[in-house]
Amino acid sequence: MTALCLAAAQTLSQPGDLPANIERHCAFVRTAAAAGVELLLFPELSLSGYEPDRVAGCVVDPAGSPLAPLRALAQRHRMILVLGAPLASANDRPHIGAIVLFADGSHAVYHKRHLHSGEERWASAGAADAACFPLGTERFALSICADSSHDQHATAAAATGASLYLAGVLLSENAYPGDCAKLQQHAATHGYAVLMANHGGDSGGYVAAGRSALWDETGRRVGATPGRGEQLLVVRKAAGGWQTEVHGL
Repeated sequence: MTALCLAAAQTLSQPGDLPANIERHCAFVRTAAAAGVELLLFPELSLSGYEPDRVAGCVVDPAGSPLAPLRALAQRHRMILVLGAPLASANDRPHIGAIVLFADGSHAVYHKRHLHSGEERWASAGAADAACFPLGTERFALSICADSSHDQHATAAAATGASLYLAGVLLSENAYPGDCAKLQQHAATHGYAVLMANHGGDSGGYVAAGRSALWDETGRRVGATPGRGEQLLVVRKAAGGWQTEVHGL
């Protein structure tokens, strides 16, 4: 019997096109719902694309009308959605954020705590060291890309009692090996499972590697998508451990 079912949405984001990206996010939600997914994780800035010149014009209001279709799907399918989006800040440089849409219609947000070098020119860092939320008997903490390269972020997540570390990222082919090694290290060090959702195609000039993946509580990579392109990595936890399967869109 499956005790928990999560998924990583490996998306192709259209630069700065919120309506088109929301439509594709809805398609992922429907595919995930058919697989029995309880929580669906999207990559960093999945709703806007990783587009430094465009994000300020793509700031998303978590309670705004553009996200109404996704809020409705979250409630209909009793699914938690973790969306990557630019979020408003106190200045003209938005936060690189995650929007959590819950099945009861409520929402929460997390702001990327550790910016990648150069992102400070167009984005604002968040103030919270960790954000952790309940999922049945589990607790999930959020990470956005460069967050996971800082050991203190993973440690702060563990201190909240997280049993799952969910990382929405944009990892290029060059960055993929090193960043995945850190995610594997965090899983082994802190004893939580790590789910990573990467972009499935190029964004902001970066050649995204795809290969979204899951590491179990020992740091063993259980499974991953086979490459680039739109794919859904479904991960199931049961008494015998984790299993993964890949679905096309």
